[in-house]
Parts: sequence; structure tokens; C-alpha cells
Amino acid sequence: MAKNISYSCSACGAVTTKWSGRCESCGEWNTIHEDKAISSGPKKKTLGGHRGKTINLTDLATEEKEPPRTHAGVGELDRVLGGGLVKASALLVGGDPGIGKSTLLLQAAARFARNGLKVIYISGEESSAQVQMRARRLGLTESPVQLASETNLRDILTTLETEKPDLAIIDSIQTMWADNVESAPGSVSQVRASAHELTNFAKRHGIAVIMVGHVTKEGAIAGPRVVEHMVDTVLYFEGERGHQFRILRAVKNRFGPADEIGVFEMTGKGLAEVKNPSALFLSDRGDPAPGSVVFAGIEGSRPMLCEIQALVAPSPHSQPRRSVVGWDGGRLAMILAVLESRCGVPFAGLDVYLNVAGGLRISEPAADLAIAASLISAREDAALPKDTVIFGEISLSGALRPVAQTENRLKEAEKLGFTSAISSHSHKKHATSGINLRQMTDLAGFVEEVFGAR
Repeated sequence: MAKNISYSCSACGAVTTKWSGRCESCGEWNTIHEDKAISSGPKKKTLGGHRGKTINLTDLATEEKEPPRTHAGVGELDRVLGGGLVKASALLVGGDPGIGKSTLLLQAAARFARNGLKVIYISGEESSAQVQMRARRLGLTESPVQLASETNLRDILTTLETEKPDLAIIDSIQTMWADNVESAPGSVSQVRASAHELTNFAKRHGIAVIMVGHVTKEGAIAGPRVVEHMVDTVLYFEGERGHQFRILRAVKNRFGPADEIGVFEMTGKGLAEVKNPSALFLSDRGDPAPGSVVFAGIEGSRPMLCEIQALVAPSPHSQPRRSVVGWDGGRLAMILAVLESRCGVPFAGLDVYLNVAGGLRISEPAADLAIAASLISAREDAALPKDTVIFGEISLSGALRPVAQTENRLKEAEKLGFTSAISSHSHKKHATSGINLRQMTDLAGFVEEVFGAR
């Protein structure tokens, strides 16, 4: 039987079954190369090996129901991982340059090593001496972590096979170089081949592998999208350089909930976990001001309160500006249209600036009502009470739709000292022992009751 040969484009990563002078996907010339695998395939052609054995669906009760996990001892990190590190899993961590990815993973490596795991930290960007300098600054020199500086993928796999660690950290996947791929390090083909080999190695040898990935200008992990499909977990490390806190967000997790977040604070001794993020995001909030509203949101499985700020000013230009930080610009345009069409609150000729305080990024529709309240508050120069939280989803008809986990949002608000809440109408009864809850059915009624008829 003829050997299966595949070819890939070094520019865009497209895979074909035959060679051609020009890539049909991106149109580049002389970028098609034959793919050669480093790891050998299974010797048997059938699923007779241990890894490929088949079982009946009804026999799953005899298998392990939950994969064994190792806790890092850092509550925020364990929360994002879904309860701890899973054996033989592949993780991809992305983030902006200088955001603290290497610091986070070096601290995590030290924690896992102290908990009994054999950990190897392989850096392709720094020498071992430079990693030791960072470890000394973070106070991690006593941690039993093995360090290495290498970019050759074949040498790395050989070392891992010899040392047999429990956890290997690769910093970063863009610096890895596979000698069987005819392209420069960091190219699409190299990133795809390196990620495939490391993921395959993790599954075959039962080693957990964490790979660091750079991000593009658009904020996505650089390289082909298929890399994110290969791994079990994809984490994004986010934050603003002007703020001291960082957010570790899970966008994919086969062993836990997606969209879970962990909050860390950048200090002189590295990253410290924040056990009460709501208090952190509201710590700098002063006296009530027009355009300032507190939103009770849900990030993953945890409730979180944050401040939404809006500024509305007359525009000197024919086309008013719509500037958004931390929120979807398209959804802001929708809310402005609903306010003008259903409530008679015009924003024509007005510049609108919207900001989620602290650099936090929110995406859930439950923030619609809080954003509408901040916009009207800024336009009318009328401040809302400081002890009030707002949440609810707005439909195009102007009706307010109920949101999930209302009880958890109210409990978090009450814990931080808020005494009243405004939300969309819900048919469920909520226990509001220490908080006054007002439920609205439509946006027009909300505007009239809170700000008066306009």
C-alpha cells in the first residue's frame, strides 16, 4: 500500500494531498512542503494496543469517572483549570508580551513542584541563568524545578522521554524548531508541527504539557487555529499595563467549565491571587457621579461586580464618535438605537464614550441595562445612588429579558454593602433579605421610573 504523504503551506498552514507550486488558499508561491512526522505511528494497524482499546458505552461505569488532578495550591489557578492539573493534558496559555505569562508559569511550576510533581521548565526565549534571576526575584530558588534552555524540538522530546517529568512547561511554542519542517521558527508550519508533536507526546507518555503562545495584534494566539483544537485547554492571560491586576481566562477546557476566570494582582514579588475580585474592581470608586453604574455580572461560575462609566458630550464633528473600552461596540450601537427608538432618548450630535473601569472586559448581555443606565445618567447629568447595582438584558423591542443566576448576583452585591438592585423582570422568587430589588418589564418604564419622564 502506498505511503500516505501530506503537504502543507508554510505561509498559511493549509494542508493538501499533493504538491503544487502555488498555494490554493493564500496564493503564495513555493510555500508547499512535505510533512514529515518526528514521532512514529503505531506499529499495529488495528486498535489492539492499550491506548486504542474499545469499550462499550454501558461499561463506562467501570472506568474512572473523574480524571485525577493535582492542585497547585493557588485557588485562582485551580479554579480556571477546573479543579487542578489533569495528567496527560495539553494546555495553551496566550497573552500580550510582557503581561506576565512567564512569571505566572514559573510560579505555577514552583507550586506544583512543592506539591510533589516533577517539573521541567524549558525556555526558548531566555537562558537558564535568566530564568534563575527571575526565580530569585520571586523568591522561588528553593523550589525543586528543573530548568533548560532549548529550541530544538527533537532534543526537547528526547530529554522529556529520558527525564519522565509529570509536568513540562514550554516557553514559548513560537520559538520551537522542528528539523523535519522546512520553514523558519515561528512560522505557521513550525508552530503547527511543534504543537502537534508536544500534544501527541503528552498523551502517549502521560505528561502534562503547558505551552506558551504569543498573540497577534487582534488578540488571538498567533499561528494556525488548529493549534487551539489540538490542545485540551486554552487560557488567555489578560490585563492592562496601567493596572496592577491580571485576569486568567479559560476559553476552552475539556476538564472543566469554559469562560472561568482567575484574578491576580501584579506585585514586586510576582503575581498574588485576588480572592475577592469585586472589592478590587470597586476599590477606587468615589462619590456618585453622572455616568457611573455598578453592574452585577457573572464571570464563569463566580459573581463579580464592576463599575461601568459613560461620558456623553456634544460633538463638534458631523459624525459623532462612539468609543468603547471593555465592551462590544456593536452592542453599544444597538442599545443607543433602542433608547432612541423605544424610549425617545436621542443621542444624535453627541459623542459617546463607554468604559469598563479597571480594564475588565465583559461580554454577557446582562450588562445591557447597566450600560443603558450609565448612558442616560451621563446624558442627563444625573447620578444614580451609590448603593445600587443594575443588571438585565435588553431586547430590540425595548423589553427587558430575565438573566441567569440572579440570586448569586444579589448575594454578591449584598456582601459588598449594596442595599438596592434594579433588574429585569423574572418569574422566579428571589430571597432578598438585605437588599431592595426592583424588577422592570421594559426599558421605557425603567427610564421613566429611575430618571423621570423625558
